[in-house]
Amino acid sequence: MPADYASLIDAETWSFIRETDRYYPPDAVTLDMAGQRRVYDAMCRAFYRGRPEGLSVEDRAMGGVPCRVYSPASPRATVVYFHGGGFVVGGLDSHDDVCAEIADGCGVRVVSVDYRLAPEHRHPAHFDDAFAATLAVAAAFPGTLILAGDSAGGNLAAAVAHAARAKGPAIAGQVLIYPGLGGDQSRGSYVTHAEAPMLTKADIDFYAHVRFPEGYDSDGDVTAKPLQDKDFTDLPPTVAIGAECDPLCDDAADYAARIREARGAAVAWVEPGLVHGYLRARVTVTRARLSFTRIKGAISALAEGRLPEAPHL
Repeated sequence: MPADYASLIDAETWSFIRETDRYYPPDAVTLDMAGQRRVYDAMCRAFYRGRPEGLSVEDRAMGGVPCRVYSPASPRATVVYFHGGGFVVGGLDSHDDVCAEIADGCGVRVVSVDYRLAPEHRHPAHFDDAFAATLAVAAAFPGTLILAGDSAGGNLAAAVAHAARAKGPAIAGQVLIYPGLGGDQSRGSYVTHAEAPMLTKADIDFYAHVRFPEGYDSDGDVTAKPLQDKDFTDLPPTVAIGAECDPLCDDAADYAARIREARGAAVAWVEPGLVHGYLRARVTVTRARLSFTRIKGAISALAEGRLPEAPHL
């Protein structure tokens, strides 16, 4: 049965959805890539909140990949952050304020990775850039290394964590925010929330079509769909966060469950009434603000070498 969004989503979140639609309407996926990036960038500028004072911010290449490094005084860990955007939009500016707030709020260095985008660069270009940048960050900033990302970026963080078991570097933890991890699209949230505001099942299919080379079968490719790995041992402590009103919601819980089944450390929770992309609502929507506080708390906990407990929501 389709979800009842009139009761699940509160007034603040509906206001955020309407404001988003002003800049990035639901039919934006029908635009060409230049058009999609133009409206997405305009939307990100509209929601941009600036950076906290006192951070050192530097653009530099890491492993040949453009990156932006946010450094507070005496960072206690380094977070490699992969932005969302369906592998087709986004970059250093789209998540600039989010990364700056994480660096400031958690006392960590954040390295935002500007991986190549489709369709100009199809899979595995995004993963290759993510992994190369992570290796370079680990070499440049020895110490505690955490991976994080939202949506497509959560996919990349998990894919890097899986690959790093064999190829290094050591990962102290990962935080995956409404990630798409390659779950079973015939059941669960993919069905219940197929027509969710902000992201639909049709949108997911579109992004997959653009992401992969023509005729490519991505099933079983762990660099594309980490949830389809057959081995979940030796993964870093993991926090996976789903948005309730999102077709990708179940991927977070399913992924954490697979890690726990393999005797690893993982926690997952679902943010009630929230939609895909809610990080941009962290200032105007109470539920999103509380979730962002929990996200920063998870990163801080991993930086201290502990796995946070799931909140009682």
